Amino acid sequence: MAIESACPVRQTVGVPPPTTARGPVDDALVACVDGDPASFGPVYDALAPVAYGTSLGVLRDPDHAAEVTQEVMVEVWQTAARFDPARASARTWVATLARRRAVDRVRSEQSRRDRDQRDLDTSVAGAQRDVVAEDVERRLEGAAVRRCLDALTAMQREAVVEAYYGGRTYREVADQLGAALPTVKSRIRDGLGRLRDCLGVNRG
Repeated sequence: MAIESACPVRQTVGVPPPTTARGPVDDALVACVDGDPASFGPVYDALAPVAYGTSLGVLRDPDHAAEVTQEVMVEVWQTAARFDPARASARTWVATLARRRAVDRVRSEQSRRDRDQRDLDTSVAGAQRDVVAEDVERRLEGAAVRRCLDALTAMQREAVVEAYYGGRTYREVADQLGAALPTVKSRIRDGLGRLRDCLGVNRG
């Protein structure tokens, strides 16, 4: 009896623990290597939330996070052969892809904002000011101006007044009105065009 009771102990001592078992999502992702669209459905359902949660944590913007999630899941479908379940789980792999793409999106958006700001700074510096804006600016006085301003829409009037009476940059006007920079630029340009026509200012 003593020998029999010792046998199970001797059989387990020194035996390395089994490696982490592959989960059903890992197996489903491996199956996608064959390019069967039907096999990708369970993978998408299981891993898209992982990609979205990771992206949202980096971007803090649901719309951008959703876009990155779609990009990541397309990449997962196209590069499923690169997935190695011996190195990481499917969830870890997808989270890594999502984090990289989200960081790239942050850098891209920052570069775009920097370009917009440089363009704006150049515009308001005066060297490349729109001729219409210069002409209207010289005429922004008196009853005729008030009458023409009243002819603008409320949004156009507010943007033009903030920019040319308030002396603010387009970026500052956008922040003041809580509107997107392209929207503010459009409002000001349209408003200046209507003022030009109302005041009889020629493009010259």
